[in-house]
Amino acid sequence: MANKLNKLPPRYNGELVDIETKPIMKAAIKAERKLAELKGYADVVPNKNILINSIIINEAKDSSEIENIITTHDELFDAMSDTKRIVNSAKEVINYKRALWRGYELIKEKEMITTNIIVEIQKNIEKNNAGIRKQSGTVLKNDKTGEIIYNPPTKESQIRNLLKNLEDYINGEDDVEKLVKMAVIHYQFESIHPFYDGNGRTGRILNVLYLVLENLLDSPILYLSKYINNNKQEYYHLIQNIHDKGDWESWILFILKGIERMSDSSLKVLKKIDKLFQDIDNKIKESEPTIYSRELTEIIFKNFYTRINDIQENINVTRKTASNYLHKLVELGILNVEKRGREKIFINHRLVDIVRV
Repeated sequence: MANKLNKLPPRYNGELVDIETKPIMKAAIKAERKLAELKGYADVVPNKNILINSIIINEAKDSSEIENIITTHDELFDAMSDTKRIVNSAKEVINYKRALWRGYELIKEKEMITTNIIVEIQKNIEKNNAGIRKQSGTVLKNDKTGEIIYNPPTKESQIRNLLKNLEDYINGEDDVEKLVKMAVIHYQFESIHPFYDGNGRTGRILNVLYLVLENLLDSPILYLSKYINNNKQEYYHLIQNIHDKGDWESWILFILKGIERMSDSSLKVLKKIDKLFQDIDNKIKESEPTIYSRELTEIIFKNFYTRINDIQENINVTRKTASNYLHKLVELGILNVEKRGREKIFINHRLVDIVRV
């Protein structure tokens, strides 16, 4: 299959493509409305970073799963609370989560998305310095069928030239509806496939960072990976249809539907976690006022699994007092306790249930 990839803006057979058709604009309005609702709620909710952490862990898990990096929530929660216990698959997912936050920090600092930032994100995902491909050896394929959809550019000079064009397109001023533009950016990055590994995960991080860059979100709380996982065959089929037929409309409508659906899903999860936080915080305050502090509630929401050391170090109490605090929360039904080796872990089981869905 030919590896010829046009520069942006989208063209087919040398002609500019209309990427703002009536169906696309109608779908974009619906998606933007849902996204604005998510942004508005996230902007005013207390404990913002704790809630975002719960959203991102699912994105990291689902995005890695697309690349056949399979891990369980239990392995992730364990890894988040104790870095010495990380299994390889969980390490990959934790790396994704860290890469997302690193990308977020960089675009807030630079107020643009550059090739260097994209390279930095991939470096944090893969934990190596391989950088941009200097040769062929990677293809875009349907993970379910193994069918090769597209052979990306092979020469480093060509890849860098296309990345520069993508960078200009991302940061350039134009009248294209931003969610439509995000769909174009996602296709183009996947088609350039600039790295030996980590292209898919880098591209999915790029999606949400673009929304933050354009002030459609303040925090990286929209994740499309679950939507892509649930519609994998259609995802690859639509990418192939752009290569073969120039069918941009179907692709853009697919992405817009994903934004609408996952905005709604993220909003529901955020609301459930926020309500649980307030309920638990009030219950501790009313039932055990002598041990209550806002910080205590925040700790048991931060990493899902809490160890005695977490309380001891963060609240600055003795180990005995920290143990007493956690056991009181078990008595209140707020936490479950399990023995892992020589230590006990205290599980925020209702938070875990929300995130596992």
